[in-house]
Amino acid sequence: MMALALTGGGWVIWALILSSVAAVALAYDRFKLLKEEGAALKALRAPVLAAAAAEDFAAADKALKAHPGSAARVLAEVEHLEAALADEKRHLEGKLLWLGTLGNNAPFVGLFGTVLGVIKAFHDLAESGSGPEVVMAGLSEALVATAVGLLVAIPAVLAYNALSKQVKDILSETEALGRRLAPVRAEARRR
Repeated sequence: MMALALTGGGWVIWALILSSVAAVALAYDRFKLLKEEGAALKALRAPVLAAAAAEDFAAADKALKAHPGSAARVLAEVEHLEAALADEKRHLEGKLLWLGTLGNNAPFVGLFGTVLGVIKAFHDLAESGSGPEVVMAGLSEALVATAVGLLVAIPAVLAYNALSKQVKDILSETEALGRRLAPVRAEARRR
């Protein structure tokens, strides 16, 4: 255990930097997906609303088959709206767990690096018998780990929150369309 403590916090900083690269990749992946899903929903909205207003499920069904995306998949199963929304929620929120976990834990990882750096600084002081300048250099280096942890965490949490809101908005609008379309579907089945 002491061997780990004496490694200092340098490797923690590198781990955080690699984690930040992963966070950027995850955020970009989700941003791209949610942008496509938002555009598909926007294109689907008008035809579905028009079909619902006209009580023409055949027109709605045709629009659903012509449009890609989560909303079209959910609305195609409007009889099972809640289950279809849950399925699509898992799809849209995929990988967001990792982004949220990284954002929540990066400060602690940085703090871990700081603690390792402080332990190493005091060990170096004890070994060298020199003055406080040995400790000060080690402490300033150790505090970099905390700063890097915060630099990784803050953008990751911001991205997580923004992307989670986009998921909720897409699902909420899809649910609203589904609630308008469900009676039309039920009426079409009765005929």
